[in-house]
Amino acid sequence: MRAEAQAHVEKINAAMALVRRFIDWDRALRRLDELNARVEDPSLWNDPKQAQAIMSERRRLDESINAVKTIEKDRDGTIELIELAEMEGDTAIEDEAVESLGALAARSEIDKIKALLAGEADGNNAFIEINAGAGGTESQDWAGMLQRMYTRWAERRGLKVELIDFHDGEQAGIKSATLLVKGENAFGWAKTESGVHRLVRISPYDSAARRHTSFSSVWVYPEVDDDIDIQIEDKDLRIDTYRASGAGGQHVNRTDSAVRIVHLPTNIVVQSQDDRSQHKNRETAFKRLRAKLYERELQIREAKANAENATKTDIGWGHQIRSYVLQPYQMVKDLRTGVTSTAPDEVLDGALDPFMAAALSQRVTGETADVEDVD
Repeated sequence: MRAEAQAHVEKINAAMALVRRFIDWDRALRRLDELNARVEDPSLWNDPKQAQAIMSERRRLDESINAVKTIEKDRDGTIELIELAEMEGDTAIEDEAVESLGALAARSEIDKIKALLAGEADGNNAFIEINAGAGGTESQDWAGMLQRMYTRWAERRGLKVELIDFHDGEQAGIKSATLLVKGENAFGWAKTESGVHRLVRISPYDSAARRHTSFSSVWVYPEVDDDIDIQIEDKDLRIDTYRASGAGGQHVNRTDSAVRIVHLPTNIVVQSQDDRSQHKNRETAFKRLRAKLYERELQIREAKANAENATKTDIGWGHQIRSYVLQPYQMVKDLRTGVTSTAPDEVLDGALDPFMAAALSQRVTGETADVEDVD
């Protein structure tokens, strides 16, 4: 077989192996049989909420399993066609089959990403919270760049972005910002961004043109809908109102329209000041609080699952650092995944798909890229 065709086959095999590992293939087949049996039971619909959850789980499993079976079947059939064409010396058919194999490899990458976005809350909208680290203007500028990156990335994927909370930097950039990204699989795509992000570059604010390292933290958590029950008691909350900061008009700056809520048992703090209405800001803050409590619960469940399953590695995404290195020839490298881009303007404007796809794959395999730290 041609080297080109062999490369396509290896790419397909790697993608399907990752999907099989992620969904735990044997367990997924057994679970699908169980769900199919439950769907055939008429008493299932006595509880519509439970029935909806079962049907949703069945749909996700069925799509992932059928995608693997279809791609592997098409791969085997195309390989046989290539071997037959080689035996008969028909280069035209062979060229066409190799081209089909390339298209199948591209499809396998898309199906791989879809399978990786099959988590419980992956289909939900996502809050992206950005905070500048220590370092003054440098870190605030970096936080502003991150906000622009995620906004442009979301817009290019057809997702809607709302600015929920915003605090301007002293000279440039931002001190903090919270975005609500709405659309299909918004949380699934963005969840691997949680952690500390580091930028190494020649500072535009340093007259001596020295290299600076800036840090900003990013926390991504899903928006919780009404189907998910999150219990919050009034005695566990401290609610403060205050005047909004920054531009916003006379009404915003002269009334206590901004709302801050502290969840005392977990010490989680949320706030909202984007709207002129205190009532709407309170509603938004409660949404963020429910989302953060739900994300905390998901992390606890994931930690327990990893502890019970020795084959899966907990690599602590909340403590990972994604580093963007602006090198002399304007190349950008992500030190967490090893992905390098030769188009920094596109990356910094939000074309983050290569970085995010690599991070999703790394999350499943637990493999860390072998790269040098620039510091």
